[in-house]
Amino acid sequence: MRITKDEALEVLEILKKTYPDAKPGLHFKNAFELLIATILSAQCTDKRVNMVTEKLFKKYKSPFDLKDVDPLEFEEEIKDCGLYRNKSRNIINTCRILCDKYGGTVPDDMEKLMELPGVGRKTANVVISNAFKKDAIAVDTHVFRVSNRIGLAESDDVLKTEYQLMDIIPKNLWSLSHHLLIYHGRNICAARKPKCDICPINHICKFYKNFIKN
Repeated sequence: MRITKDEALEVLEILKKTYPDAKPGLHFKNAFELLIATILSAQCTDKRVNMVTEKLFKKYKSPFDLKDVDPLEFEEEIKDCGLYRNKSRNIINTCRILCDKYGGTVPDDMEKLMELPGVGRKTANVVISNAFKKDAIAVDTHVFRVSNRIGLAESDDVLKTEYQLMDIIPKNLWSLSHHLLIYHGRNICAARKPKCDICPINHICKFYKNFIKN
């Protein structure tokens, strides 16, 4: 059973006080940089991506700078991010589409973003939320784990989890909630050894009540 909407609001209020500086982990100056950084972040840490993009974005400032680059050459520049072969092809093909179809501009539409190579729903939500300041919840591994543990969601499916979060959390808090849940997942609600004893929301958390406290 999921927690109530009132409990969800309490969770968010506590997390806001716990993580007052919650913000995107990826460094970017515009929608193009965020899109590329988010594609690179698949199965890679934000810290590692930021190290790579610090050099990358000095060289490639727009899709036009990347669209004709040799994928093999680009692979070497993003190798530290892992899965670099697929990421290289996807990024270059995405840049070609951005140039040919959108005049080099990143679209702010979910469906259009998801048509780009290497862009799934999570990546699209990240871009929409952080680059375009639209209300959206991106469900990554932290958000999925933490929200289902707490009881904000109750599903083993990522898409259903996203819809359940959109239902229980007020729309104006969707984007902030994404960052708060990530911070909580990294700092306290870890995958293997969650620090339930010091968790500020354990009095509401379904996982704590059902599996730890008893």
